Amino acid sequence: MASSLTVKAGDPSPPAKVFTVVLDAGHGGHDPGNLGNGFREKEIALNIVLEIGKMLEKNPAFKVVYTRKTDVFVDLKERGNIANKAKADLFISVHCNSHGSSAHGTETWVLGLNGNKYNMEVAKKENSVIYLEEDYEINYAGYDINSPESLIGLTMMQEEYLDQSILLANAIQENFEKKLKRKNRGVKQNIFVVLLQTYMPSVLIETGFLTYRPEGRYLNSPAGQQAMARSVADAVFTYRKMVEAFVGDDFSFEVSNEAGEGTAVSTPPALAKQALQNDPDHDVVFKVQIAASSKDLELAPFNFNGLDDLSRERSGAIYRYFYGATHSWQEVQALQKTAIDKGFPSCFIVAYKNGQKMDLATAVKSLAN
Repeated sequence: MASSLTVKAGDPSPPAKVFTVVLDAGHGGHDPGNLGNGFREKEIALNIVLEIGKMLEKNPAFKVVYTRKTDVFVDLKERGNIANKAKADLFISVHCNSHGSSAHGTETWVLGLNGNKYNMEVAKKENSVIYLEEDYEINYAGYDINSPESLIGLTMMQEEYLDQSILLANAIQENFEKKLKRKNRGVKQNIFVVLLQTYMPSVLIETGFLTYRPEGRYLNSPAGQQAMARSVADAVFTYRKMVEAFVGDDFSFEVSNEAGEGTAVSTPPALAKQALQNDPDHDVVFKVQIAASSKDLELAPFNFNGLDDLSRERSGAIYRYFYGATHSWQEVQALQKTAIDKGFPSCFIVAYKNGQKMDLATAVKSLAN
């Protein structure tokens, strides 16, 4: 995967609209979070959040709001209220993980439902904080943290923000992996109460496992906290660039981490190298994705460096733009080369069957059969 575009603090000509980010340090006060190996989650999360804030605030395009800046306890519901009142563009909650094994690595969560047993355990652990709050029976009436599935109906209002949340989460995870060489445990979904309260793109970052001593030492160190903060801040700069402006130079955030899905094929696998014959009756269609944007751009050559034969699809608040459409693997490779030559170096091939996106390797294999 190509490395993500990074917009550094102090870029000239910042956008007129101030971009508001709410930073939430998990736990605090009488809630220490996890204490793996004697490290204190509430302190590490706060230190990282304060560093992220300093980095963002250096850019006049950004406004930072904190749910806490000291060692105090803040209800989960109030954290969401702070973000909603601020009309935030992003909500980022920072935590540290724990597990009764040698598990380690970073993972970033967005609101959604996944029945995976591990995912359920993480959600229950983070949501259990509500029992430390006063009047939790009233504030969270109907919540069953032992069954996140029971809350799926409450996520409907936030569905429109899922695509943007995933964009940010992918950018964060990629920075952790590529810049810091941390183990990438992926972008995951579950029902977190703190995310459930917000009405904007929101993520919950598990920066690592305090129960894994080497990782705990890293996260407890000033150098580790600074590095983690820099990765998150850079991801926010990248995200703002992606959603507020046309993205034509680099949109590798669109490439899924899942094996085979959205894989760039400028250097195709052995399967893709087979000399496939054009089959005009085949129901698999290949396209070259050249851009993604929050803007509904006119499908005209002047918007796409002279390319024509354009198409577009919408997913949530994001529009994806494609060049060409063909049943032939050989032809789509030629289209990709043309797109690269026209100034879209991060373009990649996608496949559709009967109008539905499908795994690229599976699509190529189906042609060979």
